[in-house]
Amino acid sequence: MVRKQFAGIVLLALMSGACHGGHEGHGHESEETGARHIHDAGAIVMEPTKARAAGVETDVVVPQPFRDVIQTSGKVTAASCDESTIASTVTGLVVHAHDVGEGMPVRAGATLFYVSSSKLQEGDVTDKAYIELDAARSEYERMKPLAEERLVTEREFYAAKAAYEKALLAYKALGEAVAGKGVPVKSPVTGYVKECYVKDGDYVEVGTPLMEVTRNQHLYLRAEVPVRYYPMLGHVRSARFRTQYSDETLDLADMNGQLLSLGKTAVSSSSYIPVTFQFDNNDRIVPGAYAEVFLITGVRDSVISLPQAALTEEQGLYYVYVREGDHSYYKREVVLGATDGKRTEIVKGVRPGEHVVVKGAVSVRLAGAANAIPGHSHNH
Repeated sequence: MVRKQFAGIVLLALMSGACHGGHEGHGHESEETGARHIHDAGAIVMEPTKARAAGVETDVVVPQPFRDVIQTSGKVTAASCDESTIASTVTGLVVHAHDVGEGMPVRAGATLFYVSSSKLQEGDVTDKAYIELDAARSEYERMKPLAEERLVTEREFYAAKAAYEKALLAYKALGEAVAGKGVPVKSPVTGYVKECYVKDGDYVEVGTPLMEVTRNQHLYLRAEVPVRYYPMLGHVRSARFRTQYSDETLDLADMNGQLLSLGKTAVSSSSYIPVTFQFDNNDRIVPGAYAEVFLITGVRDSVISLPQAALTEEQGLYYVYVREGDHSYYKREVVLGATDGKRTEIVKGVRPGEHVVVKGAVSVRLAGAANAIPGHSHNH
């Protein structure tokens, strides 16, 4: 009786194995992604046409030169050589020539303000300058024939001439006043309004800043470097950076960038040394934005590195997808080294000659997740 029960159990087991195709190397195919996840072998199978449609691209791992960097933070600011301060040329009350706002374009020679002193107790500065000019001109013209007849000394004549020329320069410096408005204040450059410092009716004196105008053609990248990296600053030649509002890493070498200065002392309020670069504005960078900065120092040869897009992260661990043949992709954990903002050193996990997914790694990851079956249960 025991023998018959045992034989029945064996027969049922054999029939179950036949129905499941032996279960070894069993796979499931997704109609949506065209990908098949091989559970036992750990492979994600994607047909080449489906992989191309998903934007998956691979590249051969080849050791190559790698730029060492100092990774730190910084800020993008407007270049001082691109900014102009518009100041009042007279004392008086300010009136805007028209409405202005930050970012508004202005052209060279455009009138931005009028400054009037007609309501001040001291009187209108333009009228006063004209009166002084007229008096100096009359005295100079009176002295001229007297000097020719030697009825006045040369010192007296040249003093009258100097007073006249001085009054003339002062009057010209005021510019041509506009009746009922005052002395116009014009923009010396073409650019954009960075900041306006005054309101209608504000009292200003000669030299008071009224507005800041920027040409917005050049920018500064100011990196704040921890003091511990000071011995390495002499090797800094260029930089890459990534702003807080974009994932794109920009290279100063592509933007006519140049190193302006290396700080020799730490900023008094912190333990950081400033390193400043100047570069051309590509109209995609906002002055004032904070940035992650990669200061490029030395170069190491024969380093295995991969583009940032090749890496995926899960719970603090990093993975890449290695292709074998035309269809199979394998997820592999890697150990990271330094990064230059565009490529990351791979210390462990891939070997030269392997084909690694460098674009579309997320698509391969999703394809594998879509085909994973919880608990590996089957309905046949």
